[in-house]
Amino acid sequence: MKSFLEEVIEEVHLKYGSLEEIIFVLPSKRAGTFLRNSIGKMATKTAFAPEIYSIETFIEKIANLGYANNTEQLFHLYESYLKTTREEPENFYAFSKWGQTLLQDFNEIDRYLVDSNAIFSHLSAIKEINHWSLQEGKTKMITDYLQFWDNLPQLYETFNTSLLEKGLGHQGLVYRRATEQLKTYLGTKPGAIHVFIGFNALNTAESKIIQEILETTPSEIHWDIDPYFLEDNIHDAGHFIRQHFKTWNCLLSKPKKGVKENYLEKKEIQIVGLPKNVTQAKYVGHLLDTIQASNKESLKNTAVVLGDETLLNPIMNSVPEAIEGVNITMGYPLHNSPLASFFTQFFELYLNKDPQGWYFQDLLNFLSHPYTKIYLTQEDVDGSYILSEAIKSKNWSYVSHDKINSVIPSEITNIHNLFFKENVSVSAFLDICSKVILGLKDPFKTGAQDLGMEYLYRFHELFNQLNELVRQYPYISDLRSLISLYRELLSSETLDFRGEPLKGLQIMGMLESRNLDFETVILTSVNEGILPSGKSNNSFLPFDLKIAFGLPTYKEKDAVYTYHFYRLLQRAKHVYILYNTEPDVLEGGEKSRLIAQLLTDKNRSKDITELVAAPEIKTSLKKMCTIPKDETLMKKIKELAEKGFSPSSLTNYIRNPIDFYKRSILKIDDVNEVEENVAANTFGTIVHDSLEELYIPYIGQILTKEALDSMFPLIKGVVKKHFVLNYADGDISRGKNLIAYNVVLQYIENFIKSELEEIKGHQIKILGLEEGWNTQLAIKGLNFPVTLKGKLDRIDEKDGILRIIDYKTGKVTSKDVEVYDWDELITNYDFSKAFQLLCYALMYNNKQPIQKLEAGIISFKNLREGLLLFATKPKKGDRNKDTLITQETIALFDTALQTLILEICNPGIPFVEKEV
Repeated sequence: MKSFLEEVIEEVHLKYGSLEEIIFVLPSKRAGTFLRNSIGKMATKTAFAPEIYSIETFIEKIANLGYANNTEQLFHLYESYLKTTREEPENFYAFSKWGQTLLQDFNEIDRYLVDSNAIFSHLSAIKEINHWSLQEGKTKMITDYLQFWDNLPQLYETFNTSLLEKGLGHQGLVYRRATEQLKTYLGTKPGAIHVFIGFNALNTAESKIIQEILETTPSEIHWDIDPYFLEDNIHDAGHFIRQHFKTWNCLLSKPKKGVKENYLEKKEIQIVGLPKNVTQAKYVGHLLDTIQASNKESLKNTAVVLGDETLLNPIMNSVPEAIEGVNITMGYPLHNSPLASFFTQFFELYLNKDPQGWYFQDLLNFLSHPYTKIYLTQEDVDGSYILSEAIKSKNWSYVSHDKINSVIPSEITNIHNLFFKENVSVSAFLDICSKVILGLKDPFKTGAQDLGMEYLYRFHELFNQLNELVRQYPYISDLRSLISLYRELLSSETLDFRGEPLKGLQIMGMLESRNLDFETVILTSVNEGILPSGKSNNSFLPFDLKIAFGLPTYKEKDAVYTYHFYRLLQRAKHVYILYNTEPDVLEGGEKSRLIAQLLTDKNRSKDITELVAAPEIKTSLKKMCTIPKDETLMKKIKELAEKGFSPSSLTNYIRNPIDFYKRSILKIDDVNEVEENVAANTFGTIVHDSLEELYIPYIGQILTKEALDSMFPLIKGVVKKHFVLNYADGDISRGKNLIAYNVVLQYIENFIKSELEEIKGHQIKILGLEEGWNTQLAIKGLNFPVTLKGKLDRIDEKDGILRIIDYKTGKVTSKDVEVYDWDELITNYDFSKAFQLLCYALMYNNKQPIQKLEAGIISFKNLREGLLLFATKPKKGDRNKDTLITQETIALFDTALQTLILEICNPGIPFVEKEV
């Protein structure tokens, strides 16, 4: 296949012989590299290379002005804004949010050579009509708002003048200046031959410059388009070039160079729908693997073109390792590097810092970053781990500088660079960032992390640049403005890949494919909102105003994408068009209209194969985990049995034997986490401990009204004391914790009030509180001791009847403590509350045999029901029930309990997971 650039070079060489004196101008630098290569291939003897420029470089040369980078433009615009604004100016951070949009508008106005005074006058008039105030007189806000639009011409002139004084310009200003300086440039190049190659959409300045050169010099222009699109009056791929042929006088009588039939040649086109972006990346890897297996050499003429450039990282990771030569034309965005996320988190720590300190979750996230871990590891002491564990164990919701210093060991000498108490200036903050980079240098160097060292070097440059800007522009005086500037600079920085640009597989963005031809093209993300990009209007200029002044709108942008899409297809033989089948607001919508247009083209549809691909998903039935009881496990079970089964551990087994295995045998507890809000178990502990302290003076006594009344003044102090004891260093002075504190107060007050009501007609005597009991169980068939242990919240007598009471802060109802089937008691977790009460009754009976007793639960969320007594009944739903626990009840439970424990201790019965 002969490429477009090769065709042009052959034609130009045939016409002029030598190419040394010719000036070539192309849409991009990358196209210039391929053009230079084509000239080298054709050369038969040593010769000087011709001048080859991208259009931007060429116009810069004509204008004799340098391009100001985006950051320089933003600062010059802000200084101009400060000089011209009459109202109270916004700070740099607020300005930067809309300043970028204004820069784009100024740039567009100049590139299209629009009369700035006229368009700003129209814009101001539109804003005057559209403002939202219905009052007869204008408020200060409305006046300031309209004044801003009236000031735009002055701001525009001041901004452009400030750039010109520095010998710089934004792109539009350079283009406008180039049109003014064109005659001067041509005077320095008498008789020069300019060859313009592969242009499509041109702004007014470019169009004017190219037309004048074509009209006044022996120059020529070569278009890269197929007559199939040019002759179709409604096809967007030929939209701009058709306009050029109609409106450029210099083209009216000349042949159409570069217009050649290629599109209708035989092609193999596959349109493939794939779910989500990562699947697209994996499918690209699959295609490359297939291409290499069938013809390794064809990869040299293969391009992966990314419709969405954010796919670069997953695409890179999906390229098969066997493919050696890969050339990536795009740089790797520096903001995707791990060091970028490290400094972003570092900035946000101080941006979001509370007067009480750093919020624990923000701090834990920062401490878990791998670079934080590297930086805070000194003399084999991991400071980030020590600090993280301290935050969790001490339950710090907010972590102050003093708290950090209290737990960090002396070996970690650089902790002050990450966590400092005083508010530092912006320049001091940047100096600290530079120190952190130097602190990371040695570990990276020692670990031979070349890529990490490259990251450090680029960030070192970035912070030096920020330092210069901060010193030069004093209005960057707060951290928020600094972060905005940091993100602005970071967004434009890339790590350039090293490789041979002309060899091997090419991975590129859509615009980098201009003028380049490949036999195999893999095009990704061909979705609406990506290709084309849709109706995004990041501009202060309304749509109708743009139309009136000849500025481009989304319609022209769509035509540009259509041209690039079809130009890729023109000379290709194998085309794979991939799109995301899962419409997503963030990742584009349905498949692109370009695909629909391609499918409805009768001349092309016969070569198209359409399919939807998806990863092969093998479904597998969930297998319940089974743990056989070997000798080691049986030993642990015997140790646990001797130490004691608790009622909660046994009900845990009933619920799911695997949970019992993990918690009771392997001792795997829940992960230690900060209780930002009081957890349920902590809440329950506080209620239990508070009630114990209030009632403990009355053990062995009959409760009286005086005794209960005397508790009310003590409640607040007792509850606060137990919050401090059980909630570590947690804060209960505000938020949900303050609510929890007041809920505990209310629970206890309501409970004591209910006791006051009860003693009016009954006599209650407290026998014991929070007593830890255990008892030996005689289990037939086991040759080792088995113990049952537990803590009884309260033992009392009501009118001579013994009662065992368990406190629950959760909601319990009467059906939870009623038993009608003794087999279900040890198989159904719904009866866990009744099971616990019977365990307590059995322990008490083994210590002090009883005639009868009652056992029940006080549910603080269901306090109106009073004591929910354990009861037996003949069958489910039966209203007849017996609340007394007798020796017969104990015997029935003892039998059921022995069955359960025999199952746990039976080596032939494995622990089998239950579906919970």
